[in-house]
Order: sequence, then C-alpha cells, then structure tokens
Amino acid sequence: MALGRGLGELLGEVETAYESSNTYDENSNSMELDISKISANPSQPRKIFDEEKLKELSDSIVEHGLLQPVTVIEKNEDEYILVAGERRLRAHKLANLEKIKAFIIDADEFKLRELALIENIQRDDLNIVELAYSYAQLINEHDLTHEELSKRVFKSRTSITNTLRLLQLSSYVQQLLANSKISAGHAKVMLGLSEDEQKMVADSIIGQKLSVRETEKLIKDLKTKNNPQAKKSKKVTSYDFNPLNDVVKTLKNSDLKVKAEKNYFKIEINSQEDIEKISSYFKLQ
Repeated sequence: MALGRGLGELLGEVETAYESSNTYDENSNSMELDISKISANPSQPRKIFDEEKLKELSDSIVEHGLLQPVTVIEKNEDEYILVAGERRLRAHKLANLEKIKAFIIDADEFKLRELALIENIQRDDLNIVELAYSYAQLINEHDLTHEELSKRVFKSRTSITNTLRLLQLSSYVQQLLANSKISAGHAKVMLGLSEDEQKMVADSIIGQKLSVRETEKLIKDLKTKNNPQAKKSKKVTSYDFNPLNDVVKTLKNSDLKVKAEKNYFKIEINSQEDIEKISSYFKLQ
C-alpha cells in the first residue's frame, strides 16, 4: 500500500470491509483464520469491555455464527494484527472457538491506530472517556482541528470539544465516568475544581445519589466556602435607624407604608395622593 494515503480513503476501506449486509457471503474476500494467529491491535483505544454483553455476543455467535467478519492486516506470513472487531474476537475466545471469519486488508503499520479509532467511534459504543481519548489521539497524531475531525467522524464540532474537555478531569473522576458511576452531566459541572474537590464531589454524588442540579448547588456552595472575598462582598451592614423614628412615625400617621431596616429606607407609594403626602412632609421640614 502506498504511504501517505488520506484518512478518508482508509475509512473507505473499513466501510467496504463492513458492507451493510448482515449476512456472510461465501464469495466475498473473507476467510477463516486461526484465532491463535491473530494479535490484538496495540493501538486499540477500548480498554473496558462489558463482560455480560460479551457473553451475550459469544452465545449468539455459537448459535448463529459470526454475521460480520473481523478485519485484520497481515503482519508476517500466517500472522495477523486485528484492525477492527475486538469484541467479536474476544467473544470467539470466550466460546473456545478456534477459527474466525476475517477480512484481510492491506494497510501499513502507521495507520493501525487510525483505523482502530475510526472503527470504534463509528461502529461501537465506547464509553465517553474512551471516546474522548480516541478524539485526542486522532487530533494529536494526525494534526487535525476540531472542525476537521468533526467532518471525518460525522460528529458535531461542539460535541467533540465538550467531550475532549472531560480529559481535564482527574483520573479518579474519569474512571467513575467510564464505569457509569456518574453521568457526563455530573462530570462536566466538576470541570475547574481541584483534584481533591473533584473526589469529594464525586463521592458525594455516588453516596447521596445527587442529581446534576443538586451537584451544581453543592459545587456553588463549595466555591463560596472556599472564597472568603465572595462571602465578604455579600455581607450586608445593618444600620441604626433610631434617629429616623420620628420620620417613620409621622409618615405612618399619614397612612403611608414605611419600612426601615438593614441598609434601606422604603416608602411604599400606591397613589398620587401618597406622593403629595410625602412632599408635604418634606416641605414642612
């Protein structure tokens, strides 16, 4: 394969390997390979596999056969590296099957990560943390902008940017998010907190089963507590209104509603007559 081929062309290879048909065509270019001859892709971004779903897939393969072959490249003679389909390969191993249907594509080693990342983003349900790392790897290794990446993986630029922001969270929070202990909504409101604060908030979310809105309030209270200047600015000074007692009494005797407390003096006006009463009072002074 010629070096320097674009991501779009390679993605086309993966799409060709995964024809929309859900049935296996005996005349296609797929073939049976010994599972022992296939090595996992070292660039595979998926790190967490749902064991229950993997068992369901394994049982389905045993009963119905593999409907969608995996994709591999040939490393050496009779040795292959998996490009796409790690869940299917793991399911075969779980069922103690010795062979698996596979498409063999021609791809250089440098493109292995790219193919695996694209396949996972497009075809499988990565948890949001793995998805964020997949985006970051594609951006860093292929010098892409968020806008360019959005066109290649068919996701909105805003969605990509917001997902990447989750990588700013501590590893502790990322792990909870990856394991669905907290939601992406919970995680996003923790951005900007210190690692210790993130751990405290995350533990509170799990222990107290906090909603996203309740988490936002917890964080707001935490920031206020840790910012004495903010509390100081909200402090209201109470004044001594005793010198105005006569004023208040006179105005009240004129059937005006008057209130004096903390840092304000309020005269309620409900009619033009009230204004004239106030005016008359000040004219007499």
